[in-house]
Amino acid sequence: MCLEGEILNEMRERMVKSFLDTIVLTKLREQDSPMSGYDVITFINKKFRMLVSSGNIYYLLYSMERDGLIKGRWSKRKRVYTLTEKGEKKIKAILEAKEKILSLMASLFV
Repeated sequence: MCLEGEILNEMRERMVKSFLDTIVLTKLREQDSPMSGYDVITFINKKFRMLVSSGNIYYLLYSMERDGLIKGRWSKRKRVYTLTEKGEKKIKAILEAKEKILSLMASLFV
């Protein structure tokens, strides 16, 4: 793999790890059904071609639930999560600020 490819892979991985909470909120917002931790891991793997540890995902989900952004419940033998009103407000605000966020990211390289 060329140096540029390595750098792009490294940056993609850093960005995904840094924005996991936003990725989860966005996915829960656009999805009609709740997601389990396994569903989140599978989604990240398919969309970003990277494997995130289950420990990181379950810790993130627990933290987001504790912060009131998502709500977990038991469904059969797994815990599934949905967006709360607070989580909906947060992801809506993030999406409304998308252009400013992109501009901020671009300014890192100028």
